Amino acid sequence: MRYILLLLAIVFELSAGILKAPIMTLDEDKEIATIQVKKIDVGMSGFISHEIAPNHSSILRNAVVIRFDKDAGVATLQLSEYNGLRNNALPSGKWQVEVGDTAIFAFGYNRGLLVAPNEEIYHQVSKGVRIQWIHPDMFATILSFLGHPTPLKEDFEAMAIANSIGLLFLYLDQKVYTLDIRSFAILSINDAPLVQDSVKLPFYSRVEEIDANWFGEGSDEMEEYEPHYYELLVEYNKHNKILYDIIKKGPKKYHDLLDEFEIGN
Repeated sequence: MRYILLLLAIVFELSAGILKAPIMTLDEDKEIATIQVKKIDVGMSGFISHEIAPNHSSILRNAVVIRFDKDAGVATLQLSEYNGLRNNALPSGKWQVEVGDTAIFAFGYNRGLLVAPNEEIYHQVSKGVRIQWIHPDMFATILSFLGHPTPLKEDFEAMAIANSIGLLFLYLDQKVYTLDIRSFAILSINDAPLVQDSVKLPFYSRVEEIDANWFGEGSDEMEEYEPHYYELLVEYNKHNKILYDIIKKGPKKYHDLLDEFEIGN
């Protein structure tokens, strides 16, 4: 069970605490910002909090780490519209992000969703990782409501917003990929040599059938487990050399995905 201990260590590191840092610089369009931090992973998602009065603040923008200079300890953030709370009954101010506002990351990293091909693998991984698990039945229910038997990245984000989830664990070909569930960036990859003797599509849950829309992306029934999730991983991790090497060393049927990477020589 060494791999479980490795996973446990990774989760402790990722969920050790919420990371906060003031914005140091902000571009003219207020879409790119920088913060000073000792350590942070590219792909981590968070938000920008603006103090509007003593002891009162408002969340203004989403934020994702797009670069991190380890030597300088400077992280570059991509800012976008905040979509974590939607309520037309709440007033909306005209505040804008400013230098000195607080960037908050790793919020929700103590809650996770595990996507696994069958019940046995789901239980083996989930029992070994001390995190608050949100059962995949809830995700299957959301997919049925959306009519998506083949889950999209946007579906995972909807699940994250509805349940304040920060991490996604994806079991795929004897490895566990730990992702930021909103950006879909890979935070870690760990070996998990478990026997996979059955597959439930699109993932293990106790929901017997996920309703499908008549048409549109995500409405087709998933025919195989691995190909779809590899495609999602590659689509949102095109600069990840470790993922590139895994696919390159894997079955030839996935080698077409290598052309999707953007990795320099």
